[in-house]
Amino acid sequence: MFFDPETRELLRTRPNPLTYEQARKLRGARPAGAPPRPAVEPVTVQRRASNSGVVMVVGQKLALGRAHAHTVVTAHVAEHTITVDFLDGGRRTFRRTTNQPVRSWKAQKPRTPSVS
Repeated sequence: MFFDPETRELLRTRPNPLTYEQARKLRGARPAGAPPRPAVEPVTVQRRASNSGVVMVVGQKLALGRAHAHTVVTAHVAEHTITVDFLDGGRRTFRRTTNQPVRSWKAQKPRTPSVS
């Protein structure tokens, strides 16, 4: 687990590469501190809408509409809702149907046209 040492807020998790027996034999091993606490505020992520105006956040497809195709949107993921902010100042709220954690904060960065 990776967490902020000052606030003990959980930032990311990774699988442990050691078996239980290997971890037990580590020199100087000691019990961990207090368990990290999950974030209280919504997690903010960025996504680029597909050509049909759909984005995927925490395993959930959100249909924004073709008017938002190929645009970068900002989504705020809370416990029960996902709020999407558009570039034009608009905002839509969706009910969250999955309980997956946020794994990527910036997905599908906008591409710059290549000059040949």
